[in-house]
Amino acid sequence: MMNRISILVALAALSLAPLPAAHADSSARIIETQPSPNATLGRNESFYVRIEYATDEPISLWARPYRDGKAVAEAMFNASAKYTGSGEALGWFALTEPGDVDEVRIIAGGGQRYRDWEIARQSVQLTWTAGSRSVGPSAPWVDELKAAAEVRQREEAQQRASEPVSAGEVVFFYGFMLVVLALVLAGIGVPLWSVWKWRGGWRIAAAVPAAVVGFVVLRILIDTARDPTSHNLWPFEILIFGTVALVIIGVLKLARRLLGVEA
Repeated sequence: MMNRISILVALAALSLAPLPAAHADSSARIIETQPSPNATLGRNESFYVRIEYATDEPISLWARPYRDGKAVAEAMFNASAKYTGSGEALGWFALTEPGDVDEVRIIAGGGQRYRDWEIARQSVQLTWTAGSRSVGPSAPWVDELKAAAEVRQREEAQQRASEPVSAGEVVFFYGFMLVVLALVLAGIGVPLWSVWKWRGGWRIAAAVPAAVVGFVVLRILIDTARDPTSHNLWPFEILIFGTVALVIIGVLKLARRLLGVEA
């Protein structure tokens, strides 16, 4: 009798327990690459991944390079539109410095409660060299999926543009871009002013942050001319390096004052 009561109590408790939240079903696999998974590439040369996906919720898909189980930091990778249903998507990445990659991971992002998660992986043996290499013609699927991705991204951009924008969003956007522009000018102008005013080793020290910011801006211009999606977060790059340049000049000015070089 007691056993029967215990079973009934347990069943009742299970029936009242909250059910785990149901997650939408998404899957993907790598069906082809260009070049082969065992290849040597030149600096900034892209490794393309053909992704077959199936999902019942809108997700983004990115191809990311890994080495020894860790994401390779010196890399750029594809932007992504939203995908739903089933089909094929293009992923790519390129190392900006010489190095090796031993694994490709496909990362998905989306959901009503946004999250990022690994959805597929494949072992590779890829090496990026410091020099440039002759790039052969693209495979037909690369050109087709690249064109399809550009169309999808334009459609999404047009849809977002047609949505009403609040006054707060407008103020934030233009305010942020003004800050970025000011940091570009200040990050180059303030160090150059210091180079002109200072002498000796101080002049060389002041030239370093100016050169760094100039290099970052020039790299963004060159890379985006080659691939418009290569620096999707370029304002933040300028924000970071412009701030660093001004901090360096501030530290140098403080050091000059403490040493009695600057009154």
